[in-house]
Amino acid sequence: MQVQVNTGNGFENTETLERWANEFLNQQLARFSQEITRVEVQLSDENNAKGGAADKRCMMEARLNGHEPLAVNHHAENQDLAFRGAAQKLVRMLDHTLGKLDRHEHRDRETIRRDPSIVDIVE
Repeated sequence: MQVQVNTGNGFENTETLERWANEFLNQQLARFSQEITRVEVQLSDENNAKGGAADKRCMMEARLNGHEPLAVNHHAENQDLAFRGAAQKLVRMLDHTLGKLDRHEHRDRETIRRDPSIVDIVE
């Protein structure tokens, strides 16, 4: 899984930030590694130099194999909280979306309830 970090409006993109983001997201999203090809991260300061609560924004977009990309946003007081909050939202969204796909795929399987020989034994 490839992680791409982009920064803007008051944030400086450093090698340390990219390395940390890559390690953190690979750890958090490890169970989805077969489905995700790339995660794009965009960090920005919504109101630049002005202070304020929840003015740091992190947007994450996960590119999935054979499916539409999933994107989440999180606003927080600082860069770290915005990043971690967006990562948590992305994990929940992936759980929900991929879990839904699993349920739909399992519906096509034959179940024991449809086997006439089993029904005859129970009756």
